[in-house]
Amino acid sequence: MYPIDNLYRGWRRGPDAIAVTDGARGLTYAMLVERVEALAAALQARFPAPQARAVPQSRIGICGYNSIEHVTAMLAVYAAGHTWVALNPRNGKPELDAIIGSTRLDLIVADENCLDRFTMPAVPLILGKTDGKRTEETIAALIAAHRGDRPKRHELPLGAAQTIKFTGGSTGRPKGVVQSYRCVNTSIASYLHHFRFGAHDVNLCAAPVTHGSSHYLLPILSMGGRHVLLEQPKPVSILDAIEGERITTAFMPPTMIYALMAEPGFAKRDVSSLTHLQYGAAPMPPDRIREARGKFNDSIEVIFGQTEAPMMITCMNAEEFADERNLASVGRPTFLMDVAIMDDKNRILPPGEMGEIACRGDLVMNEYLEMPEETAKTIVGGWLHTGDAGTIDERGYVFIKDRIRDMIISGGFNVYPTDVEAALVQHPAVHECIVFGVPDDKWGERVEAAIQLKAGARFDEAAIVAFLKERVGSVKTPKKIHVAESLPRSAVGKVLRREARRLFAPESIARD
Repeated sequence: MYPIDNLYRGWRRGPDAIAVTDGARGLTYAMLVERVEALAAALQARFPAPQARAVPQSRIGICGYNSIEHVTAMLAVYAAGHTWVALNPRNGKPELDAIIGSTRLDLIVADENCLDRFTMPAVPLILGKTDGKRTEETIAALIAAHRGDRPKRHELPLGAAQTIKFTGGSTGRPKGVVQSYRCVNTSIASYLHHFRFGAHDVNLCAAPVTHGSSHYLLPILSMGGRHVLLEQPKPVSILDAIEGERITTAFMPPTMIYALMAEPGFAKRDVSSLTHLQYGAAPMPPDRIREARGKFNDSIEVIFGQTEAPMMITCMNAEEFADERNLASVGRPTFLMDVAIMDDKNRILPPGEMGEIACRGDLVMNEYLEMPEETAKTIVGGWLHTGDAGTIDERGYVFIKDRIRDMIISGGFNVYPTDVEAALVQHPAVHECIVFGVPDDKWGERVEAAIQLKAGARFDEAAIVAFLKERVGSVKTPKKIHVAESLPRSAVGKVLRREARRLFAPESIARD
């Protein structure tokens, strides 16, 4: 079974049910399958269907915002037996150019409003969403030309590449993560097992389809549910969609959830339809979790994963969050994954001891694309080393402290930035924050922080410092607090610690 087979499962459940909407546009399952098959047939006409020991897979990059064209193109690449290369238009142009260069794409599918986001290489271009001003081939034209055609079923092993996504890349060479058919199948099965999605579910794709939202497409489609795509999500439009479409399921980074809670008039919004508001990509302090649970109908859930083991190494559902012991946890291992805490000699540690979080199972990537040394450093003895420091308690719940490299050693004491951030966001003036270490002649490293104030709040550094000293002690309290109108973020909305350090403490750049 291949990932694309989940689309057909949903189609058989209800061909006339709505599968996906994009503003005023919508497709039933029958319409979506017809378009996916026509486009997949067109792709196979250009690049023959790969066989297990014959024609290699073609790499097809897709650059677009959340739209029907984007989803159709991605599913068509899956159906054609080729490899989807995710190109997020929210990335910087140098990063996208590096990604495109390192994958040596055979074809690019891009929305017209994304063409300025990268330098077009010498490969064919197909336009996705377009206003008709350009003359290149379009998805719509290819679908019309191949309507009624069906792609040839490919015969690839489950270890073949389904997707290449990139991690890092803001500095240095980006790492292409090769995710296999088995990896994607495992992700789909994990979502269905742990969250019990059904035909009643309406999933909001607010996070980019190139990243977090893509992992929800096939699980929801397999059960006959519906996706609502937001091309340019803003807090108001997200809340409008939740109310108007009766959204049950959504994935968002914590920063997006904070923005929703801070939106004027939020208290008057009806978000009672939500049953799975899932966050990942960054930690959420316990106080913010309590706040979000109260405001979002106790629907908060957490997933922990990496591009190297996409999305679901561990998870925790809304019911488990009701236990106060679990508020700082990212849940327990998903049912097809094994998770352990290891020391620096790759020895498994007992419950409660701090070490590096490692995992193994069918979710783990094949490799970093053409980077065997990096792959060998990351996958050791079959275990993927995540680079996250944490513990596992006697119940099997995983607690993340921080990225190992982000730990600050100040005056001989280990300071985990997330501990300080969890206390700092409790201050009534602080909307969001990031904590980082800066080289210091006396302490080795000193703790500093950058904050974004709540609307109308006044900055009083002395008061915030005193507030923190009561909660985390003098060693962990930042020696300096910087104020920013907005904090630096990644293309998927995650606050960037290293970029904040570069902006507010440029003398620390050499550390990286």
